[in-house]
Amino acid sequence: MRRRVEKATTRRHVGIMLPSCCAFAGTFYGVLWARRIAVPLNFLLQPAELSAVVADAELDTVFTIKHFAELASSLPVKVIYLEDLPLKREMVLQRLRRTPPAPTVRPDDTAVLLYTSGTSGAPKGVCQTYQNLRSDVEASIEKARLRADHRFLGVLPQFHSFGLTAMLLVPVTLGATVYYVPRFQPADVIQVIRRQQSSITIMIASMYAAMLKAKKGGKDDLASIEYAVSGGEALSDGVLHKFNDRFGVELVQGYGMTEASPVVSLNVPWSNRIGTVGQPIPGVEVRAFDDGAKAMAPYEVGELWIQGPIIMKGYYGKEADTREVITSDGWYKTGDMGTVDADGYISITGRKREMIIVGGENVYPREIEDALAEHPDVVEAAAIGRTDASRGEVVVAFVTLRDEGRDVNEIALRDFCRERIAGYKVPRRIIISNDLPRGPTGKILKRKLIELL
Repeated sequence: MRRRVEKATTRRHVGIMLPSCCAFAGTFYGVLWARRIAVPLNFLLQPAELSAVVADAELDTVFTIKHFAELASSLPVKVIYLEDLPLKREMVLQRLRRTPPAPTVRPDDTAVLLYTSGTSGAPKGVCQTYQNLRSDVEASIEKARLRADHRFLGVLPQFHSFGLTAMLLVPVTLGATVYYVPRFQPADVIQVIRRQQSSITIMIASMYAAMLKAKKGGKDDLASIEYAVSGGEALSDGVLHKFNDRFGVELVQGYGMTEASPVVSLNVPWSNRIGTVGQPIPGVEVRAFDDGAKAMAPYEVGELWIQGPIIMKGYYGKEADTREVITSDGWYKTGDMGTVDADGYISITGRKREMIIVGGENVYPREIEDALAEHPDVVEAAAIGRTDASRGEVVVAFVTLRDEGRDVNEIALRDFCRERIAGYKVPRRIIISNDLPRGPTGKILKRKLIELL
């Protein structure tokens, strides 16, 4: 299977730099209706970073709001501010006009160009087709039994694939209500859930961990929640249990990535296997492979590969990068290490490049992070490897603590780990921090942790 994603010969890409809100939804579908390709832009990037994305995507027009005027003015594009458009007049006139026909598109046409967050290198433009998005949306709805009467809470930014699909495309497909929160503030989110009676929340693990730090909020506030999904990064058992104890909500893990449109697998409340990221959504296959492309047996650790209609068309203008991750028969190589059990449940052990080798033994950061997260005063943990002359590498961990746990020290945490994991896995150092470096969605950036050593 040959995948070719060339640079555009005409300016068909349109940038959208808006927070999560109804205006994003209208602009996004307007771009598609105009037979253009939508390029959601990460407004949390620095001007130089964003300019590089604009150049790579070959944008000449960006829709935004005046809140981002300073950032927008630094970009080499035509900027259209929504506040300057005669939207109210157009809405009235639209009632008198004949609605233009829906655009004719092919399943393999690119609908969205989404740039990866760059947590493991320079951002790349991921070409998601109409077929990719429709397949992912319909399979996710089927897997999770989502309904039109569900009330979604949109917290994730929509320049993020998870936020775009789960908090825009899914609710619109269902005809369901979604309430957008442009900026994540833990205390505000708790109150919004109570006030809006939200039934579906989809956030990254760090957001749920942050909600545990809120001084107010309990089970009554989140009583309306039927389905709370955690994705985007590993959810520790500690956060899972603490969240359930405080708010009476059992978090379920999902798994996905921009290159897979993005949902790959989900746990569901009626079949939640804690410690896994669930089974693949309908129409998607996930297997673990060794470095020789040999399929692993159930429960054996290997690199996770994905096959199905959700796999991207390719990286925009980067054929070599596309060939590196998509095999000739259509398997996408995720770079994630994990297992698939006999029932198809997937467990993530870490990133292939993040694996730590201590004295010849493979150590996956996730197992150290899970051990630390069991401590009642630990909110978050992240483990990385550091070069060591005698053992090749040793483990270094970073943690954040609950306010009432400030008396906890490194020695106590190392002793706590030693009771739960093998000695060679116990972190050589544990660094206690007020916060950890994060990407645009709040995901912990491990490459930044390495720079702190």
